[in-house]
Amino acid sequence: MRVTVLLPGVLRDRADGQSRLDVDVAEPATLAGLLDVLATSYPALERRLRDESATLRRYVNFYVNGEECRYTGAAATPLSDGAEVQIIPSVAGG
Repeated sequence: MRVTVLLPGVLRDRADGQSRLDVDVAEPATLAGLLDVLATSYPALERRLRDESATLRRYVNFYVNGEECRYTGAAATPLSDGAEVQIIPSVAGG
């Protein structure tokens, strides 16, 4: 099945400058499975999204079809064919 990943400008350099990635994921698909696939093609992106134990980084927000994944299962959030995953790093400072 195919999932679309939308990347903000700050992460695009880690994905060959792409803002949109169409990724084939094996079923049953989860956010963790999608990130595993991305890690093989874009290891620099992987380091910005998950820590050494493959846990989602706290300061990165993941949305599947507009729903924040922290409330839908975190890395175990299920993905359907055609799902859109938006990745948004937190912004802080003053």
